[in-house]
Amino acid sequence: MREYFSNIYRSIRSILIGMAVTIKYMGRRTVTVQYPDAIPPISPRYRGFHEYEIDRCIACDLCAKACPVDCIYIETDGKGKNAVLTRYAIDYSKCMFCALCCDPCPTECIHMGKVHDLSGYSRSEMIVEFTELAKQGRRTPEPRWMAKARELGPKAPEWIRKLDEHYKTGSPIGWGKVGGVDTKATPPLRASWAGGSVAQRAAAERQETEV
Repeated sequence: MREYFSNIYRSIRSILIGMAVTIKYMGRRTVTVQYPDAIPPISPRYRGFHEYEIDRCIACDLCAKACPVDCIYIETDGKGKNAVLTRYAIDYSKCMFCALCCDPCPTECIHMGKVHDLSGYSRSEMIVEFTELAKQGRRTPEPRWMAKARELGPKAPEWIRKLDEHYKTGSPIGWGKVGGVDTKATPPLRASWAGGSVAQRAAAERQETEV
């Protein structure tokens, strides 16, 4: 009998807790984030598409072994300490974003990033070749809209240009603010959306100033 009433009490209590959260937000004004012109709220520990630093990778294969769905593909030439990495890819149609691949990495060359948008027209586009991205100076996949925004140059949203700089240079960026980027955590240099490195962009800006 005691267990019967205890179950009723727990059921009513759990319903009231859930309704309290609903009632808390019922009177609030609905706010629509104008994405991608404005950055959406991102938690500091958000697990987005991976960042991969190929220069730190030793091709130990521990991340692939830890993956529960076998979505990480690693190919090398040679064995042991003489192994040369030729391919590092992740199939995001299978990835669960569990971050289990990050913990066993001895060099911390792979970790969860902040990019959350990766659309495509086929399953093959969900396979990201990180070795090819490294040749472009990138550590994480790039959404389609971000590639188009680069063509806008200075007209591109400010936070997108700062994010682009973050992934190109590895500069720190603050994710604690809702609806914006902490500019104090980023260097003053602007990344070029038209191509070239940050250093090249800074040199070009200095030449324009001198002229």
